[in-house]
Amino acid sequence: MTDNERASGADAGNIARRLSSGQALQRLLDGNKRYVSTNFAHPDQTAERRIALANAQYPFACILGCSDSRVPAEIVFDQGLGDLFMVRVAGNVASAGEVLGSIEFAVAELQVPLVLVLGHKRCGAVTAAVDAVVRGVTPPGHIDSLVRAIRPAVAQVEGALGDMLDNAVRANVELVESQPARFPTSPPTTLPAAASSNEPLRKSRLDQRAVARPSFAGPTGVSSAIMVRAPCCITAAIYQY
Repeated sequence: MTDNERASGADAGNIARRLSSGQALQRLLDGNKRYVSTNFAHPDQTAERRIALANAQYPFACILGCSDSRVPAEIVFDQGLGDLFMVRVAGNVASAGEVLGSIEFAVAELQVPLVLVLGHKRCGAVTAAVDAVVRGVTPPGHIDSLVRAIRPAVAQVEGALGDMLDNAVRANVELVESQPARFPTSPPTTLPAAASSNEPLRKSRLDQRAVARPSFAGPTGVSSAIMVRAPCCITAAIYQY
């Protein structure tokens, strides 16, 4: 590795560590807008970037997302190598120690300023939990462990107005996001409202309960973040197809 390559890696680390939680979230918002408009930047995907990351990583956000193949965060947010510390598990649940340990590693060791819990529409794991609660369906094998983790979210929305699956997906990310006692936190804070344009969202409809919250969009949908805490802000969103 040359001196220039080492310097490039150090610069990446300095930039990532200087980002505030609000700036990290805005970076995700900007990348998501590029994804929606198919105006990709494909940042940090060069040979030089690979070499610069050989000895260290400096992600600016940790994302707890679902394993669903339709929601790869690096593509949805148009990011590159070393930008996101990814933890993926079906249903984006945080019930297992390995999942929590991975997130804590990102916060304590890599000093990420932002943790995002990313759910999505039509989640298969949440669907299985809804089926278990509503129809008494028993999922096979270890799928039951995922369902047990999501059941409390489904129970919260039983009898609520609107689509039960959509409500359960939202309740699930809120449930996971509301576990900050397991992470080092200080009193709640609020991120600055992120500017969003209705134009690239096309058929999307903003959640009226979340006017001041940032939005992440899919090709025909938009979702809203829920709340944040400091010093490492923890927030959540739902990706809509």
